[in-house]
Amino acid sequence: MTAQIDTSSCPSPAWLPGGHLQTVYGALAARYHRIAFVRERVNTPDGDFLDFDWTGPGLFSDRLADGQTAQADAQLQRTAARRWMQDEDWATLPTTPNTPALVLFHGLEGSSRSHYAQAIAQHFRARGWVVVIAHFRSCSGFPNRMARAYYSGDSADIEFILDTVRQRLPHARWHAAGVSLGGNAMLKHIGEQGSQVSWLAACAAVSVPMDLVACGVRLSETRLGRRLYTRYFLKTMKAKISEKAKRFPGNIDMFRLSQTRTLREFDTLYTAPMHGYKNALDYWTRASSKPHLKTIAVPTLVLNARNDPFVPEPSLPGSHDCSSSVLLHQPAEGGHAAFVCGAFPGHIGWLPIRLARFFETNA
Repeated sequence: MTAQIDTSSCPSPAWLPGGHLQTVYGALAARYHRIAFVRERVNTPDGDFLDFDWTGPGLFSDRLADGQTAQADAQLQRTAARRWMQDEDWATLPTTPNTPALVLFHGLEGSSRSHYAQAIAQHFRARGWVVVIAHFRSCSGFPNRMARAYYSGDSADIEFILDTVRQRLPHARWHAAGVSLGGNAMLKHIGEQGSQVSWLAACAAVSVPMDLVACGVRLSETRLGRRLYTRYFLKTMKAKISEKAKRFPGNIDMFRLSQTRTLREFDTLYTAPMHGYKNALDYWTRASSKPHLKTIAVPTLVLNARNDPFVPEPSLPGSHDCSSSVLLHQPAEGGHAAFVCGAFPGHIGWLPIRLARFFETNA
């Protein structure tokens, strides 16, 4: 049995043509509802921490469990979370068996503030779902405690996140979604685990670079890849690593890292050696999720626009690359993690609707 392929269109507007415009406009200007979260910090087994941003029926960012008004925490002012989770807050979330719940993994340098995370969280929260956005190390607005950070093939952290949310709400009917880098890490993990993650009702991966070699080359060697997208990512990535270099002198060659201009150079100098790989090519090859799609046992939607400027169309998986549990949806238009629709100024409401349809029908 092989995967099914859906080529039905995302109704991209005529006033926003092309993958580059759709990607940039979707991230910077398209409309979406904004949502505030309640944050939980969880210590990891290796001495670090991860921040989880929660929302759901009965849990309010501006109100405590006893009904009193909650003051916004100044420590969280640069994040999408308004206050920290308290022990009493857990009792406010639904306790009904099979309460629908979603854990979302963000993309490179993303967070719960990202446009796609906000749109997805608001859509499902408004329909009675519990939603939690799990931040990768150093992405929650706070530097993590270690010299390492996060990377696209971190199955161990995906497993820890899934175990954590399941422990918090064991009665819930859990779903998982990952966007871009987070989607690759999620797909790799669920492919490696096979039926061991059958407690997940369904998964969805959006705009995922499943062939990291092809996508890394696209971003490192094309003009717009280097000058627009890579420059945007490297600005915050270099700032984070510069802060780490001060805390861990001798571990990071900040002079050479500051000179990097491509993701290949950055990953060769930092990401790869810091996380157990020889160089960027070794990292991209071994961390790619594409080889693991054949062993996915959970119903999984893999959504990629064919005009995604980060993901070359020839690198997208075909039906024979995946198990029968996978549905490949590959519309012609949509850009990267954007899928803008509607009359000007447009909105990004199509994406959460598409995820919800799959979670409800597996189609």
